[in-house]
Amino acid sequence: MHKHLSEIPAPHEKVGYSVTLARSEEEVREAQRLRYKVFVEELGARIQARIPGHDSDLYDPFCEHLIVRENQNDRIVGTYRILSPAAARRVGNYYSENEFYINRLQNLRNRMVEVGRSCIHRDHRSGGVITLLWAGLADYMVRNNYDYLIGCASIGMADGGHNAANLFSQLAQEHMAPAEYRVFPQHGLPFERLANGQTALVPPLIKGYLRVGAWVCGEPAWDPDFNTADLLLLLPMSRMNPRYLRHFVKPTASVAP
Repeated sequence: MHKHLSEIPAPHEKVGYSVTLARSEEEVREAQRLRYKVFVEELGARIQARIPGHDSDLYDPFCEHLIVRENQNDRIVGTYRILSPAAARRVGNYYSENEFYINRLQNLRNRMVEVGRSCIHRDHRSGGVITLLWAGLADYMVRNNYDYLIGCASIGMADGGHNAANLFSQLAQEHMAPAEYRVFPQHGLPFERLANGQTALVPPLIKGYLRVGAWVCGEPAWDPDFNTADLLLLLPMSRMNPRYLRHFVKPTASVAP
């Protein structure tokens, strides 16, 4: 059984936030409603909603759901879902295997956690909420002794994919994973044709991954349902900058077995 997060406060925010794992089905539903609001209503994703107004899929029941709550109004304003190695075995695969061939990561499976469906309410996209999500993830990884974190990070395609192509071209120069960790997209983005040499805008989530030491595992995949170009990122916990690890994992945070 996993050790679970206790509530981690964010004392320096003007509006107080806290991060926990969802403790009830209603909290999971609230997180799914936030995802629907962001991905469908705001960004125009095309999904088949199993429950009206909720973004949910077959992986959700197997995942643990990290949530950031705005304390003043008692509502969830940020979320991330976590698929443990044991849960991935139960569901049959990792979500990212719908977009990438990840055979070269086979030897990491027993120690590899997948995260995804990261989103933050549009009124709360300051650094504070994403920092708390990272704090919750780092705490989860350390306390459960997992060694690798993977996740699909999305780049919007509203511009036809030029920014995504430019971004991959930039990142490939400094942030590519070693060859033994490379993955291959099932539906690749034709980045060489779309790249136009302009300096790319880096989404905050990808910026956060790279800051803590993640690698880009290969070329971007195109996700037509969300109209995004997705990169698979791999973070070995051994590469996480110790300064960030100390910042994210609070020694005062207690856990319940």
